[in-house]
Amino acid sequence: MDMLAGMETFVRVVDAGSFAAVAEANGVSATMVAKQVQAIEKRLGARLLHRTTRRHQLTEVGQLYLERCRAALAGVAHAEARATELQKTPRGQLRLVAPVGFGSRSLAPALADWLAAQPAVSVDLTLDDNPEARIAAGHELGIVIGDVRDADLVARTLRPYRRILAAAPDYLVAHGRPAHPRDLAGHACLGLHYWKHHDRWHLVGPRGETCEVAVAGRFTANEGGALRRAAVAGAGIVLQPEDALAADLAAGRLAPVLPRWSFRPTPVHLVYAQDRRPTAKLRSAIDFLVERFGA
Repeated sequence: MDMLAGMETFVRVVDAGSFAAVAEANGVSATMVAKQVQAIEKRLGARLLHRTTRRHQLTEVGQLYLERCRAALAGVAHAEARATELQKTPRGQLRLVAPVGFGSRSLAPALADWLAAQPAVSVDLTLDDNPEARIAAGHELGIVIGDVRDADLVARTLRPYRRILAAAPDYLVAHGRPAHPRDLAGHACLGLHYWKHHDRWHLVGPRGETCEVAVAGRFTANEGGALRRAAVAGAGIVLQPEDALAADLAAGRLAPVLPRWSFRPTPVHLVYAQDRRPTAKLRSAIDFLVERFGA
């Protein structure tokens, strides 16, 4: 017998005053109702009701059990109401993970806009360059730059991640502006020294044509922000994510170099667990991020 169903039957018997009244309301026999109450008494090892010909009276144990049953059933009803509410209205905390650079530069400002539109939600953003592992550990939603390796994740395709070329206007005045990727071989190119492409850039043109050029320079670093600031100071040409250079380009501190060419675009995906039943909060976040960063 289902324990909650038994509790509910017991409460109804007490409220109605008899097995027969509950049986009639539920469309079952009075014997069936009595057996449900007797099963509870057997499990507890105590009598809950004094049975008389006219009305059932609670024992001391029955009175205590009745109070606990009412509290338990009220708690279940409240939990179900809250669960239903979560399916209808975005609320609660969203645990989200994204790569460090993209998450801090682009995702964080976008999430601020989402929070402004959803006053009943909050965000816990984790910046981690291995977001798939975090999803497996319990984060609800993640951004993956590159191929999704975990076949158990649902992946929504977003706008590809582009890396573009830029340099300070003074550098281009002093050294000239490249007209084709091959011209980069004669320029100071700033590189991430741990990146496997730091001395060989694979660029894609406006018609899908490709060009691989060997590059060199006197300045490398292990962090993209340092290269961007060096480029602003005139140290050479930088190849960095589009969102990382956007503010400097808009302010004129950097100028585009070969604007119709970019490093081979990297796929970007919004991922979440396949077996997760999306709440209104999660559905809202997915819809917002696909609209903001979608292809």
